[in-house]
Amino acid sequence: MLKRHWLIYTLVICLLFLASCAGKKDNNKQTITQTANSSKMEPKSSIPTLFIHGYGGGNSSFGGMLKRMEAADFTKKELVLTVDVEGQVTATGQLTGSENNPSVQILFEENKNNEWNQAEWIKNCLIYLRDTYKIDQVNLVGHSMGGVSALRYMTTFGGDASLPKVQKFVGIAVPFNNFVELSEGETMDELISNGPSVQSERFADFVNGINLVARDMKVLILAGDVEDGSLSDEAVPVADALSVVSLFKSNGNDVQYKVFYGKNAQHSQLHENTEVDQAVAAFLWQ
Repeated sequence: MLKRHWLIYTLVICLLFLASCAGKKDNNKQTITQTANSSKMEPKSSIPTLFIHGYGGGNSSFGGMLKRMEAADFTKKELVLTVDVEGQVTATGQLTGSENNPSVQILFEENKNNEWNQAEWIKNCLIYLRDTYKIDQVNLVGHSMGGVSALRYMTTFGGDASLPKVQKFVGIAVPFNNFVELSEGETMDELISNGPSVQSERFADFVNGINLVARDMKVLILAGDVEDGSLSDEAVPVADALSVVSLFKSNGNDVQYKVFYGKNAQHSQLHENTEVDQAVAAFLWQ
């Protein structure tokens, strides 16, 4: 009889434990659902966000990210602007003016050109948006060289009040300091607080032009570390990608930064990384 009671008692404890686990799963599922729903309830705007690919990039560079973000109802890809080597802009699609966080993909036909020409081409895209749709505000997202060219645009043409104002800027794996690594004895904390101890000519140009960047523009800087001991994403050192954090802060900008780790933090994988998707979407639209 005692043995039977013990068996029943054990069975009851097991059932209670399983019920508790099921409850936790349901709660977790509910939390995830509530988070997703709450993100969709955030007010959207008609401010377009321009996505600019890196050196040698093309449609696929941000194509996957935009598809995933669109599927998650963060944005609506409405327009593709292709710029030829002469700087002429050709449009596919159109901006509707809807408050759906519209995205615009920028493609350079000459995708291995220099940052000065690309800065001009970005300017031409903004002129097209201004003249065609009366756009006066945009966000910019650049991967690698696309981020260099975006900052080159802002530090060159940022003082032109006739151009659309950049509200937010996202730089993903961008060699702002032209691939300069940490110097001997220099720490990442020191670099983030004070800027790089060794400045490339590119970085020095950005220092000289930072006063043309709107001080109320918000900034997100993302870097990758594949954890192979190189402190890099296999192409851009983390120190290089984060080199502008102090520069933007000195200009009065609100700056956020984040480093991603592991094989999905490889240079060309960062724009395929769903954690990067979430970070970019949250910064831009939540």
